[in-house]
Amino acid sequence: MGMCCSGLSGDVAGGKQGVGGAPQPPITAQNNHGHNDAVDFFFRSRGVQALFTQIELSLFASKLLDRDITSKSDPMTVVYAKKRDGTLEEIGRTEVIMNNLNPSWIEKISIAYQFEIVQPLVFRIYDVDTKYHNVPVKMLKLNDQDFLGEASCALSEIVTKPSRTFTINLHNKYRPGVPRNLGTLSVHAEETVASKSAVEIAFRCSHLENVDMFSRSDPFLRISRIVENGDPVPICKTDVISNELNPIWRPVTLSMQQFGNKDNPLIIECFDFNSSGNHVLIGKIQRSVGDLEKLHQGRSGANFVIPSGHHSREKVLKSQLFIDKFIEKEQYSFLDYISSGFELNFMVAVDFTASNGNPRNPDSLHYIDPSGRLNSYQQAIMEVGEVIQFYDSDRRFPAWGFGGRTVDATISHCFNLNGSANDFEVEGVEGIMAAYGNALHNVSLAGPTLFGQILDADKGHRLESSTGRVATRDIVQFVPMREVQNAFQT
Repeated sequence: MGMCCSGLSGDVAGGKQGVGGAPQPPITAQNNHGHNDAVDFFFRSRGVQALFTQIELSLFASKLLDRDITSKSDPMTVVYAKKRDGTLEEIGRTEVIMNNLNPSWIEKISIAYQFEIVQPLVFRIYDVDTKYHNVPVKMLKLNDQDFLGEASCALSEIVTKPSRTFTINLHNKYRPGVPRNLGTLSVHAEETVASKSAVEIAFRCSHLENVDMFSRSDPFLRISRIVENGDPVPICKTDVISNELNPIWRPVTLSMQQFGNKDNPLIIECFDFNSSGNHVLIGKIQRSVGDLEKLHQGRSGANFVIPSGHHSREKVLKSQLFIDKFIEKEQYSFLDYISSGFELNFMVAVDFTASNGNPRNPDSLHYIDPSGRLNSYQQAIMEVGEVIQFYDSDRRFPAWGFGGRTVDATISHCFNLNGSANDFEVEGVEGIMAAYGNALHNVSLAGPTLFGQILDADKGHRLESSTGRVATRDIVQFVPMREVQNAFQT
């Protein structure tokens, strides 16, 4: 059984694709609250680093309960991450604000946002007793403080709001029968990114040295930033241009986090690509981003140099580097898109072919366990759907089945999972689960399985439409669910 999602893949002969066009490095979390070991293992097993975005939560409350007699409450908020087993892990506390029922806390709560999992959060507000005001908040015993209210939500509910601010009513779980207005808590999320400024640069070279014996050089550029101790740290590579001494590369984007500022020196090296990994240096240049901008403005080139071997001198080459494009821009993140109205659509297609095994047998992927344990398809629907549902405003999901014999005794490779003749959408993840359960009682398994061979392009054959139009990239990726689950269980 596999789950399918959009993505990019494909192996290019000789590994040239792996040299250039590296994506922007992820922001690595400084703490792993909400971290999913199974997903991380899945990425690492394929040589890919899992992606995290560090987020700071700002907290504001309104119309809090006043528990003090001679003054107003002195509120503090404690934030917890709710684990899969229901236990709470504290991830941070705000400061205490004196005599305020509408506090705006300055202390931020840091958390790693991960798109691929649901991250439930719990917020508890306490009135801190006056005698503890000189005690650091981390040392406070919460049982000694007056409880003012609690609120909970998923982190994705916050970041998908247009303002990235989510307001929640406070309640008292210890006294659920008391219908009392305890005020509200507003949570604002912000990425901890130093700057989103970036530059898009298109490089071109002329008259490169030919260092290949039987053909022309296959050049690519490697860009490195010089750090405090003088060492170069690679930050970007271009693609490889085959058999070309006057290459024009696709534009690359450098974020300010990568190059620091416009005056920081960069080393730009031009190599001849070799599949063995022993790339041959053709020449190098030291320039800052500001210098590259001036080259673009002046439409001038800069000569490459190469070590000559004579008293550490450098030989100036006739080959030159040109900047055909230099654009300063803002680099938008995934959170920028979803908070601006970008949505993700979740669609489900369940495989009803006989290869899944008889649903009455416990080893079948469609087996309905009397104990209530979810089968593989139910787990996939729940685990993917519970994440995606927050990014789809209407929560209406198309749901189909394929490879099954429907009630009219015909084999269908696309039928509405809910049994309706016209409406293929269901309400929420629970609607998908109900439609799937109903379909198991009304659809018999048949075949054949054709889904993967239609869609999968991992072997280099891209998807082609009925009119002959070929997809520009591999848009489908199969993820073996068992691998992720097994890693999580271990």
